[in-house]
Amino acid sequence: MVEKGQIPAVVIFAPTACGKTALVQNLFGQGSLSCFKGAGEIVSADSQAVYRYMDIGTAKPTANEMASLPHHLVDVVEPDIQFGVGEFLEEADKACAEIHARGKLPVIVGGTGFYIRAFLLGLPPTPISNPVMRKKIKERLAKEGNAPLYHELKQIDPEYAKKIDMHDGYRICRALEVYYSSGKTLSSYMIPVQERKEYSFCTIILQRDRKELYERIDRRVISMFESGLRDEVEKLKQMGYGKDSPGMKAIGYREFFDGESQTDEDLIGRIQHNSHRYAKKQYTYMNGISGIQINADDISGVEKAIRGFCSQEHFPAGW
Repeated sequence: MVEKGQIPAVVIFAPTACGKTALVQNLFGQGSLSCFKGAGEIVSADSQAVYRYMDIGTAKPTANEMASLPHHLVDVVEPDIQFGVGEFLEEADKACAEIHARGKLPVIVGGTGFYIRAFLLGLPPTPISNPVMRKKIKERLAKEGNAPLYHELKQIDPEYAKKIDMHDGYRICRALEVYYSSGKTLSSYMIPVQERKEYSFCTIILQRDRKELYERIDRRVISMFESGLRDEVEKLKQMGYGKDSPGMKAIGYREFFDGESQTDEDLIGRIQHNSHRYAKKQYTYMNGISGIQINADDISGVEKAIRGFCSQEHFPAGW
């Protein structure tokens, strides 16, 4: 039951290419067969969909899909702006409050497990920033590159290192800053284990056979190139965004900065490989999170779970 002051929220997590966008359109969109037509609004929990101009490589919902179903936290910052989990949580909470105030159901959808976990549990306390230490580590990162610092982090804090990518310079720097400033690893700070009291959650974790998921990823990457991914990246370069821009560190973009004269075939293979690894890692962030495990193709199962959640006097019985 929803307690007084709580906001009911549906949270749908699934890795990349699992079929989240099509699922929520079938559930909440304007189609004639939509289960909950007009009843909800989407809050994107995708760490790359926040960036403007990056449409093809992030597989954002199309303009028609967003016109049919309101989306929040899509196209909110420039690719050279760092948008971390703290910013996500602040903006997601704001969006959910506004959606709830309109009498609609907030539906948080994404594959960035770090964001989903933070939304469900909140953020652990972290030490105050140390600007001097951060500057030193950033200078080292610029001089030495990501790999040596990532290897250093693996020795210091292997638990945290396995959760982030070697290309994620921002989080590598932050973890090293914390350690060298406080003597404690970032993973040692107490991580919340109880769901946040501001919400009543219905958490759905979509499942798909690993082989099938990889095949879907591979087809998507090929489709991205057919849709003009290379041209999109070239346009972003012309706009002044480079390999050090936070948005350009995403899979599907960073590969274009790894070398010159790369063929589409080379890039497709590397993006597919990196996407496979990322899809596997996405689930690690959800370890220990309680949720309803449902096959990604089982729309009726997802519908049943949401109806059961909303029947507890959350929303009008007309659903």
